[in-house]
Amino acid sequence: MLANGALDLLTLWSHSLAALLFAALAAWTWRQPRRRLGLATALALTALWALAVAGLGGGDGVTRLAETLRNLGWLAFLWRAGQHEGDRATRGSGLALHAVLAVVIVVGGAVGSAGAMIRDPAMAAALVDAGVILRLLASVAALVLVQHVHARANGASLRAATLGIAAMWLVDANILTLAWATGSWPDAILAMRGAVMVVVAAVFAADLQRRDERPIQLSRAVAVQSLSLLAVLSYFAIFASVTEGLAIMGGTHARVLQTAFVFGSTAALLAVLASPGARAWLRVKAMKHLFRHRYDYRAEWMRFTETLGHRADGDALDARVIRAIAELLDAPGGVLLTLSGDTLVPAAEWRWDAAALPSQIGDDLLARHLGDTGRVIELDAIRAGGAPADADTIPATLLDCAEAWAIVPLPHAGSLAGAIVLARPPLPRALDWEDFDLLKVAGRQAASSLAEQQAQARLAEAERFDEFNRRFAFILHDIKNLVSQLSLVARNAERHADNPAFRADMVATLNESAGRMTELVTRLSQDRAPRTDAPRAVPLLGLAETLAGERRLTHPVVVTGDPAAIALADPSGATQVLRHLIQNAIEASPPGEPVGVAVRIEGPRVVAEVIDRGCGMSAAFMRDRLFKPFVSTKPAGFGIGTYEARAIAAAMGGAIEVSSREGEGSRFRLILPSASSMERAA
Repeated sequence: MLANGALDLLTLWSHSLAALLFAALAAWTWRQPRRRLGLATALALTALWALAVAGLGGGDGVTRLAETLRNLGWLAFLWRAGQHEGDRATRGSGLALHAVLAVVIVVGGAVGSAGAMIRDPAMAAALVDAGVILRLLASVAALVLVQHVHARANGASLRAATLGIAAMWLVDANILTLAWATGSWPDAILAMRGAVMVVVAAVFAADLQRRDERPIQLSRAVAVQSLSLLAVLSYFAIFASVTEGLAIMGGTHARVLQTAFVFGSTAALLAVLASPGARAWLRVKAMKHLFRHRYDYRAEWMRFTETLGHRADGDALDARVIRAIAELLDAPGGVLLTLSGDTLVPAAEWRWDAAALPSQIGDDLLARHLGDTGRVIELDAIRAGGAPADADTIPATLLDCAEAWAIVPLPHAGSLAGAIVLARPPLPRALDWEDFDLLKVAGRQAASSLAEQQAQARLAEAERFDEFNRRFAFILHDIKNLVSQLSLVARNAERHADNPAFRADMVATLNESAGRMTELVTRLSQDRAPRTDAPRAVPLLGLAETLAGERRLTHPVVVTGDPAAIALADPSGATQVLRHLIQNAIEASPPGEPVGVAVRIEGPRVVAEVIDRGCGMSAAFMRDRLFKPFVSTKPAGFGIGTYEARAIAAAMGGAIEVSSREGEGSRFRLILPSASSMERAA
């Protein structure tokens, strides 16, 4: 049993909340364009009565007076409603019945109020007993009247209102019955009456918002939470009522009976809540009978997309797709099937062992059927002998798997991307049109996500091949230059093979070419990144002389300049750029026409100019095509040397400039930071 302090606190808060809600409903009704004076008055009188109970208690004379006014208000509302719903023949008898009931209510309330105010104990007890009997008769008669109005009501709104009024008078009748039978007031039920009135206020609020031109729409989450709170309050109300009744009727065994009831009811409740099947059954029944649609589509779609995009749990997209669709129907797991040729095979699973399914789901008949129809297949219906259009396409091995419950196709761009086999939920049920529609939309979205992932994988693979091809093109360009150099050496060897100095230069050239080819092979390897050295001081004049010496057997190269021109650069990068510029100048120059290389200091920079007397280039070619990859004026050229040289120079903080005139030749300038200027800045 609840302590007196707890009962008083429950009475105060529950009736105060009920008073607030009924007052708000009265104000809302009064401010409507079509004012309903009778309903607004009844609601206001109910708020006044609840406030009196919260402030003065249920046994005070003022509270009894407020209760009488409340009952009269609702009686007037019912009479007015009966005038609209009944016919002329029954209106006269209805008025007489309402008048008699009103007299009983007034007399009962007056007698009860007098009994609460008189100080003589014997007289007060007699008046209270008489008041209880009269009020009980009035409550029973009012319930009969409510049932009569409810039976004749044509609109759903009036039926909802009569249910709320009936709940109010039914609680009063129970309280008065216990008070008359036991000679004492059931304090626990009196305290719980406020919670019942809160529920009645919610019923009237739902009725009023349905009539409103702009009704308030509660989200499904709020509705479910409200129903859960109502269930908890109802449980405690029943709990308190039964324990109070056991205390009254149990006699000397009351304590034992109360303990048995508390233990048994709590154990039963915990058993129900701990059972997945029971929870699923409650959820299905609630969604079926309390809501217009089975699903809250906004919430379901937000959860679906969040599951697809959430990677924090480490699951791959395949597993997230299965999970997202399985959670729509509370399926405990699933298997993703993808196409291998024309046959569906298991590719991924979520909370279900894919080994439970056959390695190959039949032949190509199921895949073609899912792709052509896009139909969600319920396997239990096929097992029961239904769905003949689908039965012929389902392999027997899949039907023999008892855990397989439904097949959801994943269509994308007019073809089948795969399918998902869902595991049987704790409470299997037949799928309806809402399930099919939701699964079809979810399947299309899941297929789009899978197709996007596959497209990204193909794009990444294409990018790897593109990187390899780009690297190979640069290497091939350098190999071409080496082949040209070695070809010239071979031709000159026929004329100068007897010259010891030529043989020494030829050996040096071959060693240098072998080293460069080894470096090219290293650069071509996909497992190693291109080698880059840390920037350091590079004497450009010495570098230019070394590169010119490599060409002395094939073409004359004249180097001039300032030995103090020291660049801060990557030695291998500077060598590669300058070698390419010299080689291009040699290829553009007539045979025997020397190529010039001039090295000098220009402020904080050092410049190496490579000058040839070739055919030159037009301004349009230099602007639009010179540094474009795969564009070349040479018949056997690749058109990537200049593009690569400029990229390497830019990576070292430098640049390449060019000036040329057709018929006169070209001048390429390699500009790099000066090492001496950098040291002074540091």
